[in-house]
Order: sequence, then C-alpha cells, then structure tokens
Amino acid sequence: MMRSLFSGVAGLKTHQTKMDVIGNNIANVNTVAFKSSATTFSDIMYQTTQQASSATENRGGTNAKQIGLGVTNGATKVSITSAGAAQSTGDALDIRLTDANSTNFFIVSNGSENVFTRAGSFYIDGNGNLAMTTTGYLVMGWQVDPNDPANILKDTVSALRIMKTENLTSAPEATTMANFSGVIDKNDSQFNSTNGYVRSFTFYDSLGYSYTAKFAIKLEDGTDGKYTVELTSITDSNNQDILAKYISGGGNYSDIFGTQTAKDYSLADGYTVSNQGTGTSLIITDGTTDYTYNETYTDASGVTYNNVFVGNDANSTVLTLAAVCGYQSSTPVNAVAAGTDNSKLAITTTSYALKFDTQEGTLTYAGTPGQTQLTMNSSLLGPSDEKAAISNITIDFSQLLNYDNGGTSTAVANRGIPDGSSMKGEGKKLGTMTGLSVNGNGKIYGSYSNGNTVLLGQIAVAQFANASGLEEMGDNCYKTTLNSGEFDGIGIEISADGSSMNTGQLEMANVDLSSEFTDMITTQRGFQANSRIITVSDTMLEELINLKR
Repeated sequence: MMRSLFSGVAGLKTHQTKMDVIGNNIANVNTVAFKSSATTFSDIMYQTTQQASSATENRGGTNAKQIGLGVTNGATKVSITSAGAAQSTGDALDIRLTDANSTNFFIVSNGSENVFTRAGSFYIDGNGNLAMTTTGYLVMGWQVDPNDPANILKDTVSALRIMKTENLTSAPEATTMANFSGVIDKNDSQFNSTNGYVRSFTFYDSLGYSYTAKFAIKLEDGTDGKYTVELTSITDSNNQDILAKYISGGGNYSDIFGTQTAKDYSLADGYTVSNQGTGTSLIITDGTTDYTYNETYTDASGVTYNNVFVGNDANSTVLTLAAVCGYQSSTPVNAVAAGTDNSKLAITTTSYALKFDTQEGTLTYAGTPGQTQLTMNSSLLGPSDEKAAISNITIDFSQLLNYDNGGTSTAVANRGIPDGSSMKGEGKKLGTMTGLSVNGNGKIYGSYSNGNTVLLGQIAVAQFANASGLEEMGDNCYKTTLNSGEFDGIGIEISADGSSMNTGQLEMANVDLSSEFTDMITTQRGFQANSRIITVSDTMLEELINLKR
C-alpha cells in the first residue's frame, strides 16, 4: 500500500515537471528562434516479489511477479532541428537561417567563449561590431583578405567589425573613359553659332576631385557629313580653367586634344596683308596705319588682350580678329599667318574631325579614318606634382548619329563607356557608406555614395553532428556538450550544403500552441489521477488504522 502512495507522489512530481516544460514553451511563443521542448516519461525500477520459473516435465513455468515503483522524467528533448516560421521585419541586419540538410547556428562570442544561436536579430554596436541585439554578444565570421579585397580568408572566426574607419569610405577612382552619344542634326542652328553645339561631362582624378571638360561640335560641311569637335575648356571645382592656365604657361593646346588645322578667313573691307609673315612679323594695313599681330598684348591701362593686331598710331589701336576677319570662335587660336593671298589670314586652331556616313547617318571616323575614339591627354594638366592624379581619358564617339531630327540635336557627353549594365572607366569621387547588406552566403557588403559596393566580411555558421545535444544556456544561446560534437573554431560557409541566409526576416519560435494546449490537458488529467492515487491510498491506510477499534 505504501508503494502506491509513493508512486502517486512520483507521478505528481513528473507531471509537474512536464507542466513546467509546457509553461516554458508557451511563455516563449514569441521569442525569436526559440525551440520548444518535450518531456518523455519512463517508469522507475520494479520490485520483484517472485522470480520467474521455468517449465518442467509435469508443470508449466511461471512469470516473475513485479510491482512498479512509479514514474520519472526520462528525457527532455529540445526540438532544435525543427525551424520556426519566417517573420518579415525589413531590417537588413535581421537574418533567418534556412537549412537544407543540416541545422546551422550563428557563432557569437560572449567575451570568454564562442556560443551558438539561431536568433539572427543583429545590430552595429558603438565600436562598429556586428552584435546580437538582445545580449550584445559579438557575431563571429571571416575577414576580407588584405591582399585581395574581393576574397575572404576562411580561417579562425573573429568578431566582424563592419564599421571600422577604413570601411566608412570608399576610395575615389580616376576617370579614364568617356563617350558621346545621341543625334546631331545639321539643321540645328547651334552648329553655326560662335560657340558651336556645346556638350560637357564631369570627370574625376584619383583623389576624387572633379573637373568639367567642355566641348564644341561645329558644322564644316553638312552635305558631306563633316563636323569638328573642339575642347574649349577644362574647369576645376573652383571654376578655374586649368586648360587655359596650361596654355598661358607655355603649354601646347594640341598636346591635350586635337590636331592643328589652318583655315583662311577673308579680311574685312579696307584691310590687306602688308607683310607676309607669321606671329609678330605679320602686319596688316588699312592704307594709313599698320597693325602688328600680337598673341598677347597689354595696353597702357593694364588691359590684356589675346590674339589682336596693334596699330602703330599714337593710341596703339587694338583690333580683334573678329574685327579684321570675322573670327569669333571660342576655340583657342594657335597661330595667325598670311593666307593664300593678301586679302586673307590663315588662322590655325586645334580640333578633331568628325565624319558621318551620308547614307546611314552613323559615324565613319573621329580624328582620322579608321578610328572612333580620341584621347584627351588630361594628365598633362596641373602642377607637376599633381599630374599623376588626373588620368588621360579615352573618348568614344561611335554612338553619335547624324540624322534629321527637326532641327533639334540630342547628343550628350558622359564619363565612362557602357559595358553591359555598368559604365567602364567612369571614375568615382570619394564615397561615404550609405548602407549595409548581407547576401545568401552571409557575405556582408557596404554600399557607398559613389556607387561602389565593397565586401566587408562574411558571417560563418556552425554545424553539429547532434544539434539536439547542445546545452541551452539562456538568452537564445547554446553551448557544446560531450554529446553534441565540438566546434572547430573555423566554421563553415552556409551555402556548403545548400543552406542560405535570408535578410529582412527572423525565425519565429517553433512552439505549436495546439499541441501545447493538448499536452496541458493530458498533463492536468495525469496530475489529477495521480493525486487520486494518494487520496485512495490514504483512505485505505485510514481503514487499516481503524481495524484496532
């Protein structure tokens, strides 16, 4: 009788343990990546009152007589391999592990050891480390190879310090290519204007400083599809024309862009060439006063002129090229000489020829037959100690078209040359970090304001031979045990077995409330039944005691 009393007590204790487990499961129904547990009962040892006997020739054998001594909690099993549902958060640093063949765990450090978690709610802490939002434990992974920034060194895991100083900016790149594209229409009035059809593009040097190169396209012969393209200026971010500065310092315009071409311009009425020379030996006259050509002239009041004729009269009258021969272009003049006869001046300017197919409207060549790309030798600009910062730029004109577009041209100039979905050689300014992203392999990328995307590290994961053998330590973390298998300190890439990481999502608890409530009912009834055992046993003891009456 006493055995039943203690069996009832054991049943109460065991059912209370099961209720504790159920209560914990339900309490954590909204805990990120929580894994529910289930208890398994086992009976306690048996008291044998009679051993089994074997059969004889005249008599059959008998079974042993055993009386059980109650129940105990045989095991508490964590459903660790069962993944919870996905919860969308939209946060790029919320990561859900999607398992293929093995159960994966994030590796985090609590400061003294590596532990493991399925909870992928992360943030960037004050030191720039990727860390768990709940505990601050540092997320572990692999670092970028310093000798190859596009590669990951998969050695011992270490803390992923994403926002370290060198990751906050992306280095600038010098522009090395540019292109012209779109339609030019010979009937567009801009081609016959003084300044021509002006297009420009911005480019960068290797330090990230910006410059603007301005070009003028002019019509030579619309019937024959001939145009010229001239580089008119290159200004820096302070709007200083460094091309003009280069020329005024003795530099040759044609060394930067273009070839020199001489063209005759008729002198205005009343003027003739009186001395067949070049430069300062060239003289024109109006019959009364002689005027000598000067590339640069400063008058008595301090005003400086470029490319003018200065009279030998008392007032040193200044005549511009526009006044004497109608030359009004903004294109720099390389040289002025006598023309084919005394009524003309030969003015040498620098430009490149553009020739279009008059049947198809496509570009035949730029500069010389057989080429469609021209080089702007911009590396020559700037002080000698800064020349290396600016690169030469190859400019592609092959996408220009010469069509009738109702007198409107749509040509544009841009840095870079299209190369699939990207622009080749466009160059970039210094970029500041604008965002972070994690791909399916756990690689972390930084996005920058200059358009660069840079690899910053990779989140590693751990797998165990017996994941359910891990020991729960609270805070959604586990540690290894003798029955789980060891962690090698390196980890693996999650995609090795087809698993992946999904950003903007968290894994929900895998608690099944319907099952938990059902278990709660059966546990309650089991507890109730075991309490009845104690009650009945007590009644029987009471009857036994009453026998002495």
